[in-house]
Amino acid sequence: MSVSTRPRTEAAASRDVTPARLTPADLLLLGLSPLRTRPMRAVLSALGISIGIATLVVVTGIPASSRAALMEEFAALGTNLLRAEAATGMNDEPASLPPESVAMVERIGPASAVSAVANTHAVVRRSDRIPGSETSGLTVLATGLTLLDTLNGHVRSGVFLNEATARFPAVVLGDVAAARLGITGPDAQVRINDTWFTVVGVLAPLPLAPEVERSALVGWEAAKVLGFDQRPTVLYLRADEPAIDDVRAVLPQTIHPQQPARVRVSRPSDALTAKRLTENTFSALVLGLAGVALLVGGIGVANTMVISVLERKREIGLRRALGAHRGQIRTQFLTESVVLCVLGGVAGVVLGLAGTAAYAYAHGWPAVVPVEVVLAGLGAAVVTGVVAGVYPAVRASRLTPTEALAAP
Repeated sequence: MSVSTRPRTEAAASRDVTPARLTPADLLLLGLSPLRTRPMRAVLSALGISIGIATLVVVTGIPASSRAALMEEFAALGTNLLRAEAATGMNDEPASLPPESVAMVERIGPASAVSAVANTHAVVRRSDRIPGSETSGLTVLATGLTLLDTLNGHVRSGVFLNEATARFPAVVLGDVAAARLGITGPDAQVRINDTWFTVVGVLAPLPLAPEVERSALVGWEAAKVLGFDQRPTVLYLRADEPAIDDVRAVLPQTIHPQQPARVRVSRPSDALTAKRLTENTFSALVLGLAGVALLVGGIGVANTMVISVLERKREIGLRRALGAHRGQIRTQFLTESVVLCVLGGVAGVVLGLAGTAAYAYAHGWPAVVPVEVVLAGLGAAVVTGVVAGVYPAVRASRLTPTEALAAP
């Protein structure tokens, strides 16, 4: 029997060669190679991705922090406050409620606290040298002694009106009114119409009653020297939360049975919520800017990867000559692109969290960033890396060994 000694053909030899498989560790090392060889280029390429992800985290984290602060504020102030106001009558007659309206509302079962204020139409000034026409936009309100309890408010300095001071020329200023009059604490004096009143206290901010913040509060009895007719103009009511809608429905008929249409009832917490939501309407715009930043960052990464393919033709040719197939070349460059974007995404998340925390701290809010936003940011970085790396990876895999090795 004869044995053939002819050399095997090239095709037969190639069938016996099994290309080496790249393990995940090998792919990760290849993906990190740009950071080792060209660190500055890698950092600048990932910067666009970082800015986009950081913007995404910030524009979602800041509204979430604001919403958390609002919920804490509501927990302290309560959302069960109703405000009943007298509508302007015919022939521009002064708007007011019946004198017995407070007693009538107190009979409502779910009502837990009721108080009223009345516009005295007086003018408050810091000095008698100031013309009476200059009011600084402040209102003089006659008030009951239960106003702070109803509004869940407190005094920043001094004391509130009591049974004694409510009968004498004493006044409590809202925080805005005190700031406009240049008064920081009690024992100062202000001029209301032609009478000097002594400041006995300054209120802390009342977000659910901004009209009180801009007012000077005097006692119901003391307001008689200002020509007060004893008719309230605004009534505040606290009710049990489950019954708040039912109380709101019957309040106009209870306050003014003859003309319920002349009573307007509102829920201050609804207005405050609308205000906060309005402040957050620009979030959608900034999210769009975050998308543009991600797009620009992705283009930058794609451009970097294309240049990398052109610069590394000899490396690609050598790997192909040593047995690497096209799929391995594609995987290498795709992995590099994804690693670059993921690192940029992680840096962006860290920057976004730091920015949100700093902004929340500056405003006294709790720092809140939804977990799904962080995951979405990292997912966006991965997707950007895949999209940005597809074309350079395909282009690199199409280079033949001879073409790549012959490149200058």
